[in-house]
Amino acid sequence: MFTGIIEEVGIVTQITHLKDSAVLTISANKVLEGTKVGDSIAVNGICLTVTTLTNDSFTADVMHETLNRSSLTQLTSKTHVNLERAMAATGRFGGHIVLGHVDGIGTITNIRRDSIAIWFTIQTTPELMRFVVEKGSITIDGISLTVAKVGNTDFSISAIPHTVAQTVLSKRRVGSIVNLETDIIGKYVEKFLTYNHHEAPKSTITKDLLSRYGFT
Repeated sequence: MFTGIIEEVGIVTQITHLKDSAVLTISANKVLEGTKVGDSIAVNGICLTVTTLTNDSFTADVMHETLNRSSLTQLTSKTHVNLERAMAATGRFGGHIVLGHVDGIGTITNIRRDSIAIWFTIQTTPELMRFVVEKGSITIDGISLTVAKVGNTDFSISAIPHTVAQTVLSKRRVGSIVNLETDIIGKYVEKFLTYNHHEAPKSTITKDLLSRYGFT
């Protein structure tokens, strides 16, 4: 699990394309501290498993499903990426619950300044928009951000200069593709509300059964 607070911006140094997958090599420093093979690192919001480590880089495998759902297919050598290690149990929960399981992608359609704030408007699919709530949380390329405005087909966030400068938001332009992960709480709520209880298997646990085995 992650919190959407970016620790470092790394650089893709190599991409090995296989038939339906890829292997990324990423140059980094901070996120390598205390990291072991098998640990998780979020790369632009995508939870990847570290497969090899050096003093200044790590590699990770990217599966077919991840390539289909994310913007990783657009990565090239020297591309900057947001990096975050999995949350430590003793760490501060600075953002929101981020699983690193990207729901889909969006396209930046507008960038504008409002005093010190920088607004980004992002268009995405109706399937994702139904989980986007004004003043709720959303993850954009692994960054925990607050939704400032919601339209019919797009939404906007307002970022402070520090967030933009310390993440790959500084590299994004109109037309850029970004990874999106909506709030997990909203997805669970929808699942519970739309679940067909009539089709659920009936429990065989009864009061008589409990009494028979000593539960009163």
